[in-house]
Amino acid sequence: MTELKLAQLPDRTPIKLAIAVSPDLKEALGDYGEAYQETYGRTESVPDLIRFMLQAFLESDRAFAKRRARG
Repeated sequence: MTELKLAQLPDRTPIKLAIAVSPDLKEALGDYGEAYQETYGRTESVPDLIRFMLQAFLESDRAFAKRRARG
């Protein structure tokens, strides 16, 4: 079998999660969506924004990154 430089791609099947949020958080997320639309001229759904917010949060948490790297 031929060895390729590119390793096999990881599983990218999305996994759907359901969460409950407080009314205040729901309102804040809606406000964030409006601010995003005003800033970038594009409307994005709140679930899409939440996905990228969580990803950005986890990527910016250095203590978490160190813990994950340790296994």
